[in-house]
Amino acid sequence: MKTRVSILTASLLLGMGICGAYAGDQAMPDDAANAMLEDALSAAPASLRDKVTVMDWDHKVLQQGSSNYTCLPTPAGMAGKSPMCMDGPWMEWADAWMNKQPFQAKTIGISYMLAGDQGASNTDPYASMETADNQWVKEGPHLMIIIPDKMLLDSLPTDPFNGGPYVMWKGTPYAHIMVPVGGH
Repeated sequence: MKTRVSILTASLLLGMGICGAYAGDQAMPDDAANAMLEDALSAAPASLRDKVTVMDWDHKVLQQGSSNYTCLPTPAGMAGKSPMCMDGPWMEWADAWMNKQPFQAKTIGISYMLAGDQGASNTDPYASMETADNQWVKEGPHLMIIIPDKMLLDSLPTDPFNGGPYVMWKGTPYAHIMVPVGGH
């Protein structure tokens, strides 16, 4: 789903330790923390916003939650908005993607990006920019779904412009279903 570049970029930046301006014991100003919190929560449905854990890119908890969802703000340095909220299976997915490790979902996982994203390749999990052949797409509000049985993905199209759900990164360990839920 459109998590691709956003989650990919965010996860990559997180893994490389270059997201976030407040490292170590340095205190983040309240206005910066509040802005990150608001941005991260914009990815979640209203019904989850007071239940999710929100972390900045330095793993500092901005809000402790009671659900299995973790929301992250748009990565520092990224233009526009690309916050995301991931459940436990999606956090495992992001870790595998970030570390270029194999991934096989053990259960269904759902991730929210209700603020949309800044774009990603629909075919290459590691593309960082649009090319003539990587089917770059910016997605508005959407959810992303991972499933244990990848054969079920064969029943969905891979065309992000078909007007409905589609499979992103088919044929890779990071294949997932993108479900647009609003306009761009």
